Amino acid sequence: MGELGIRIEHLRKRYGEGDTAVDALKDVNMTVAPGEVVGLIGPSGSGKSTLLKCLGAVIEPSGGRMVLGGETIYDDGWKITDLRALRRDSIGFVFQAPYLIPFLDVTDNVALLPMLAGRPNTEARTRARELLKALDVDHRAGAQPSELSGGEQQRVSIARALANRPPVILADEPTAPLDSERALAVVRILNQMATKYHTAIIVVTHDEKIIPTFKRIYHIRDGRTEEEAGQGLSL
Repeated sequence: MGELGIRIEHLRKRYGEGDTAVDALKDVNMTVAPGEVVGLIGPSGSGKSTLLKCLGAVIEPSGGRMVLGGETIYDDGWKITDLRALRRDSIGFVFQAPYLIPFLDVTDNVALLPMLAGRPNTEARTRARELLKALDVDHRAGAQPSELSGGEQQRVSIARALANRPPVILADEPTAPLDSERALAVVRILNQMATKYHTAIIVVTHDEKIIPTFKRIYHIRDGRTEEEAGQGLSL
């Protein structure tokens, strides 16, 4: 997709019409460089989830511009015809719950997306094993999700998000169910993976344990973003 990263310009999202209209996003502007992990924080109802859904091509914005990996995907209208393929190939998702497929082993959970993208099974499984090794869960490659700890499950979900080499990963409260040690381990892994694979990552979080680790933070309030420098504490 050429130049990597995320750029959002004057993004807006309105729900409804007339007197009942609600402007969830009023003027959102963000940039995330390749290899960078940026925090996105804000109170409930501030527009975080709406922004992630727009950026993930789950819902359509009402205006503005979004660029992923150097390609304009939205500019006052979708510029991509196959949004399903966009989500599959160019955007990795990490959620609060791992959402691993319970009847597939760890390797197949990670290999599934490359297979759906048309890659040969052998190539997809090789990619899965590479990522599992990078995330230090390759010893669980043949295990079922139910046999993994919470931290291991989240590592596998990160491997799955990276499986198709997306330029962008969207992480929605990825550390919420974890204790401090495991939460910081997940953030450390996201930073390592961003650097290794040149991926731009946005982490939506309320988790006070991990907010000090971000070098840059975007606050979203009343549908508008404000950027500030973070502490960037060493992990």
